[in-house]
Amino acid sequence: MLQPANQRPVNIHVAPVFICVQDHKLVPDFQPHTLSLQDIHQHTMHDQLYKADPQIVAVWAKGWAHAREVTPPVPDSGAYRIEVGLPDHVRRYIFDAPSSAVRQLADRITEPYVFIKVCAPPDVVRTLLPSNWVLQSPAYMMTALEGMTPVNVPLPEGYTLHTTENPGVSIVRILAANGEEAAIGRVGFVEDFAIYDRIATHENHRRRKLGTIIMKELEAIGNARGIKKGLLVATDDGRALYETIGWKMHSLYCTAEIPASS
Repeated sequence: MLQPANQRPVNIHVAPVFICVQDHKLVPDFQPHTLSLQDIHQHTMHDQLYKADPQIVAVWAKGWAHAREVTPPVPDSGAYRIEVGLPDHVRRYIFDAPSSAVRQLADRITEPYVFIKVCAPPDVVRTLLPSNWVLQSPAYMMTALEGMTPVNVPLPEGYTLHTTENPGVSIVRILAANGEEAAIGRVGFVEDFAIYDRIATHENHRRRKLGTIIMKELEAIGNARGIKKGLLVATDDGRALYETIGWKMHSLYCTAEIPASS
């Protein structure tokens, strides 16, 4: 039973707890440390509310590869491996849940620019990583399973919309009157989902709702294909925008890497 709010917090020592994860192996959940009952309650509530759906994560991995125009993901080490092939982003591994496989994979990786993505809170992911790995700021996997909230945002005067259709991905740009790119976004399609990616508004064109316009234009492309469900991963700032147009958090999405200087 949780402690009543008017009493002082009672700290308890938690021994290593083992949980059964998707690969049916026992892995340590938290290392021995001191937790309040409130902390335990918050972690339990998060796990219940925001545990990632493996099918949605699989769709995200495929859709992200489509949107970035790279080779499709393949199963590897309990994750989805995507070969990106850029100097500062060689490949990524996407796990739909924390497991012993995260640590086993991290132990084998020695070079930078290989990223491990895990749908879990950062404190859980941290316990699965060697000491030379660092965590980026957590992101948020989000869904719009019934489409976005209808909004009527006119394109500001002097801006124009441009759409490019490539195999597997549609790209929408907003250009300023001088031809400068003001905002951009892309969408790929997997099954009955539209996967939104690389939504960005350049700094000197912000506060004009260009990001919302990009999202609605991308949605219209999906609707023309009969696709209404949406899936994306957002930063803190992006999450604030997407929630205003009907997106909901699906799970936390943490990124780990070996710093290039290590």
